[in-house]
Amino acid sequence: MEYLIRFSQSHETFRLAEIQSLAIIEGIDLEIISYSEESPFCIVRLPSEDAARALIRRSVLTQTIHEHWGTAETYDELHAIVKRNTAHLWPQYKEVSFKINMDTYQGSRSGTKKVELINSFAYLPFEGQILLKSPDQEFTIFEQWEFNAMPRNLPDPLKVHFGRFVGGSIREVIKTYDLKKRTYISTTSMDSELSLVTANIALAAPGKIFYDPFVGTGSFPIACAHFGALGWGSDIDGRSVRGEGGKRSLKGNFEQYGLEQLLGGVFVSDLTNSPVRRSKIFDGIVCDPPYGVREGLKVLGCRDPEDKDARLVEKGKKWYKKSTFVPPKKAYSFMAMLGDILDFASDTLVENGRLSFWMPTANDQEQEMPVPTHPCLSLVVVCTQDFNRWSRRLITYRRLPDSEVDTSALAQWRQEEKLSGHTADDLNAFRRAYFNGFRTEQPDVDVVAG
Repeated sequence: MEYLIRFSQSHETFRLAEIQSLAIIEGIDLEIISYSEESPFCIVRLPSEDAARALIRRSVLTQTIHEHWGTAETYDELHAIVKRNTAHLWPQYKEVSFKINMDTYQGSRSGTKKVELINSFAYLPFEGQILLKSPDQEFTIFEQWEFNAMPRNLPDPLKVHFGRFVGGSIREVIKTYDLKKRTYISTTSMDSELSLVTANIALAAPGKIFYDPFVGTGSFPIACAHFGALGWGSDIDGRSVRGEGGKRSLKGNFEQYGLEQLLGGVFVSDLTNSPVRRSKIFDGIVCDPPYGVREGLKVLGCRDPEDKDARLVEKGKKWYKKSTFVPPKKAYSFMAMLGDILDFASDTLVENGRLSFWMPTANDQEQEMPVPTHPCLSLVVVCTQDFNRWSRRLITYRRLPDSEVDTSALAQWRQEEKLSGHTADDLNAFRRAYFNGFRTEQPDVDVVAG
């Protein structure tokens, strides 16, 4: 049976990725029949009405799903399709209460015109009471007008759809987790909508273990916990993990939402010096790594390992246990960090587990940062959030079963030379481009006097 999905008008490149991931979680056979990012309407084929409800019951970017009765370019064509293809469905709605709504995406209709268009479906043999509140069945006329059309007074929509309401999403939950209402946040806390979408794309679900190695104030583990997963996290900055104690802490955020039973634990750790056992223990890894713009990226270690004091620190001199001890840090390559994330995920994800992390890039093709690859990980989808001259991408991978890994490619990947340098700018091309205004560097030109 065909169904019409009505998406929200946000994050267009994330929409299909989310419902395709939800189909995997629910074990539903999903076929995309028609979709364009310029339209919030998507026609899909699903095995049943129960499957349609299950598909979007935890969706964040979907509004509603409808049994698809017809799509056409004109109302005359739509009526002909509805009469031809759905007459066998009419008897079951003959005596129930109902109402017909109108949804005019990118357009508008007067109240009088809406009534006229609704009455054009009077041939439907519905004899039940018309109820505007809580009817047994709801039908909707969807008008799809030209995207960003100017002027707005076009005579006719591009397409018209008609369908019967089947189920709604959990889009309202975005307000529940709104950062403005959260007790403890930082400047880098991911907003609630994208945190929840990330958790969905990463396949967070009950009985699964999820981990964020750049946990900050806990946006991603909270989103995963909302969907029933057990959340773990770590961060090199112990201040963000500990917070101020009580309610103003990462743990306090979990308690705010009644999710404390789904917080596995958090600890202070650098990804490159992690105490996490390198075995397949995580069902998913979700994170928004630091971009190194506000301050250069750092990892634990000594900038000059030949320094005498550095060697004493590395050998574990007893004063490292004192509360006043601050571990030394050194500059860290942004691309090396991405490689370390992929390598860590390849070692700790279960087979078919997912890694979903955010990565910035310049919109200029000459400065665009390539999507990193790893022999143990298969790229699932890349979703993009655009900001003027730069964008950030949610990149999602699937951990391949060991039997599918190219061992020779893996050996070569581990031997590749890592980027070297000493300063934040040396090691972070995105940081250089950001402070350069994303202008392409021009080669030196010799000036010839004439």
